[in-house]
Amino acid sequence: MKEDKTAEVITSLEKSLGNPIFRSVLKFVSGKCRKCDRDRLEEALKLYVGSKKASSWDCRIASFLVGKSLKYGVKAFGAEMDESLIEYLKDETTQKGIVNVIKGIAEYGITKPQKLHAPFLVVWDYTNSCNLNCKHCYKKAGKPAADELSTKERKNVINQLAEAGVVAIAFSGGEPLTQKDFFDVAKYASRKGMYVSLATNGTLINKDMAKKIKQSGIKYVEISLDGTEKTHDKFRGVKGAWKRTTKGIKNCVNAGLMTCVATTVTKYNYNEIPKLIDLSIKLGAERFIAFNFIPTGRGKDIIDMDITPEQREKLLNFLYDKLEEGKIEVFSTAPQFARIALERIKTGKGKKIAPTHFSAVPLEGKTITLAQFIGGCGAGRLYCAIEPNGDIQPCVFMPIRVGNVKEGFEKVWHSSSILKQLRDRSRLKQHCGTCEYKFVCGGCRSRAYAYLNDLNAPDPGCIYNKNI
Repeated sequence: MKEDKTAEVITSLEKSLGNPIFRSVLKFVSGKCRKCDRDRLEEALKLYVGSKKASSWDCRIASFLVGKSLKYGVKAFGAEMDESLIEYLKDETTQKGIVNVIKGIAEYGITKPQKLHAPFLVVWDYTNSCNLNCKHCYKKAGKPAADELSTKERKNVINQLAEAGVVAIAFSGGEPLTQKDFFDVAKYASRKGMYVSLATNGTLINKDMAKKIKQSGIKYVEISLDGTEKTHDKFRGVKGAWKRTTKGIKNCVNAGLMTCVATTVTKYNYNEIPKLIDLSIKLGAERFIAFNFIPTGRGKDIIDMDITPEQREKLLNFLYDKLEEGKIEVFSTAPQFARIALERIKTGKGKKIAPTHFSAVPLEGKTITLAQFIGGCGAGRLYCAIEPNGDIQPCVFMPIRVGNVKEGFEKVWHSSSILKQLRDRSRLKQHCGTCEYKFVCGGCRSRAYAYLNDLNAPDPGCIYNKNI
């Protein structure tokens, strides 16, 4: 894609969707309806796609305005608002995402990367309790913390996230399945309309547990698997973990859950990744994610096991080949994966863009510009984390307390100076600040903080920063 075409799309969007008058219209649409006392924007979107018919005149006017905005936005990216797209917009999770983006534009205008009204995703470390002893654990999980939230407080967190407009919540840990109230709270989150997922070590998932996960409204399960049986058991600190985890993956697949195999890439398992992807396919998983290793928590003790920038570059290109191959969805939490995708497209050796670690789309022409708005590393912008005691962090791998849910989640999200800093790519230093892909990638901010104690430092895991 030529640079002038990218600039053309961005300028067009800024002039229309980002101008003060249009933003005022969006702010009106984003408020509470005076007649039905509901979120006007959510009601308007439901009316527009036909998933709801009766509503107040306020919401009907808002629906007209939302329809015009969506049509223009879609057209700016080289597409049309056809029946298939309307059908896609009927999905409740998609609607929440659209509402979030529109509210973000109303508040901030068009930005690169785009600032949002609320995080798309909140990763909630539900407990510090865990039945394994992993070498890389960012939480040093084991025994539950003394100040973990009560069931009542946990449900209040769900209420706050739903009210703020959070699209998805991922329960992590520790091991969430060790908690007696977990399914009660997960079901509560699902009923609030959020997309609910679970990150687990998989060792506790027998057939009955898999059914229970499905029945609770959880739609996506991410299970950690780090290589061969010998490698995994050594890495996870418990003999027999590999066998129990692979059975857990099979049980989730058989229960009809969307299942992902997640691995943290280190020198322990770097050469085993090809076999691990093949195993994931054999087990029936739909997705494989290679996680960046971040030296925090117990990970500090194995910092010398981090792979080199050259190894990461080779790995990301291999993962992209597997993504294009299409046998399984393949992603990486390394934000450089988006840059790899665009470089491959430019050279004619790729067709899919992977601007996040959970999606890839076959985009061409003006629509490639979308990657700049999604923006690679989402710490403090696309997502944030909640600790077992309610503390809020920019990322699970970034142990910086920016507030607590007891102060009000939405208040912290909008007022934290740390989160505001992470949303501003003009602050990035050295190559990350001058790179042509800074709005697509931005470097892993958690790695910058872990290695250099500076949120704006260059990501030392990138090939362009290898001499830092």
